[in-house]
Amino acid sequence: MIIDKLTTPYYAVIFSTIVSEDLDGYLETAERMEELAKEQKGYLGIESARNKIGITVSYWQTLDDIVLWKNNIEHTEARNLGREKWYKKYQLRICKVESEYGFEK
Repeated sequence: MIIDKLTTPYYAVIFSTIVSEDLDGYLETAERMEELAKEQKGYLGIESARNKIGITVSYWQTLDDIVLWKNNIEHTEARNLGREKWYKKYQLRICKVESEYGFEK
């Protein structure tokens, strides 16, 4: 699902991943992280796609909101599991979105 227009400025956290062969518990944890993120201050939405490379973009009101999410205990535990077990590689980028536009038929 593509998120409809958000009020700018806001922040996008782009999380790109290559997963390992051992994905035991991965989908359940990813779903839990999405549910938990929705409860966090400043959360605006999420978009995700996976093929050979997974890309998840979450949207936040402020940089402070992103830091609070990063430091959430359950999120930290999931991140540690990802490093130990599920990811061969990941890259995280934080961007300030100053304008946006789109199209829909």
